[in-house]
Amino acid sequence: MSGLKLFHTTGSGVTEVTPRLAEVEADVQGVVEAHMEAMLGVRFLASEYVIDCVDGGRIDSLGIDENGAPVIVEYKRGTDPGVINQGLFYLSWLMGHKAEFRYLVRDRLGISAAAQVLWSAPRLICVAGDFTRYDVHAVREHRRSIDLVRYRFFGTDHFSLETVASVTGYSGESRRVRRPRTQSGASCRRDAMADLAAAVDEVLLGLGNGVTKVETRTYRAYKRMGNFACLCPPRQNNLLLYLKLDPKSVDLVPGFTRDVTTIGHHGTGDLEVQLRTDRDLERAQDLFRLSYAAA
Repeated sequence: MSGLKLFHTTGSGVTEVTPRLAEVEADVQGVVEAHMEAMLGVRFLASEYVIDCVDGGRIDSLGIDENGAPVIVEYKRGTDPGVINQGLFYLSWLMGHKAEFRYLVRDRLGISAAAQVLWSAPRLICVAGDFTRYDVHAVREHRRSIDLVRYRFFGTDHFSLETVASVTGYSGESRRVRRPRTQSGASCRRDAMADLAAAVDEVLLGLGNGVTKVETRTYRAYKRMGNFACLCPPRQNNLLLYLKLDPKSVDLVPGFTRDVTTIGHHGTGDLEVQLRTDRDLERAQDLFRLSYAAA
């Protein structure tokens, strides 16, 4: 059961808004599908997608996340011990029907999006009234990216989503290793940037237990439900990191932070942070925390 409490404040005091489950599963599905990108960081592709196999079935929602990874979303009104296995069955089917998914992406989002599907990181998101401790343990035993998300309705106007568990198919371990320096100045600089990238990785993963990362061809995304930071490969003299923060809410510092809202770049996020030294990393950590909190 969620420990979240919501109160309506008035001049005379506060009134608790009682949380409730949906009347039917379709109510949850309808709300999430209508606002999937805002709520889950996933672009909606299809609802009740019929799969062609011996056992048949319907995938509740199909989507693609901001990194290009295919996403299956399954909903349950309350607690259902079969939701993870059901989702994994559909995920297995999807991995065997990549062309069909690409055609769907092409029809909905265009040829460019279809060509950039990230098949190395397919995801399953289970949205339910609650999960058991066995569910949480089970997702950690699978080599798939799985998110368990608890929902609640509050009154008639509020809807909450709370991540209960989030596991990525990639190893979340990171270790900072100092490399021996070579005689070449350029090589030394590249080594220094690689070390700094390892330090950034360590800091971002350490922001919370729910942080996972996804490798794409052009950047590494750090996410909770959606991305909150994207780190590009080290360059010779600096690292470029993109955060999901409104640049207008930040005091921009030339050479350190930049508004890239209208500038093309790899990864997601409108605030670019340029890192050259460990000192830059230290002063960027407040920005990291703000972006993490907003994700």
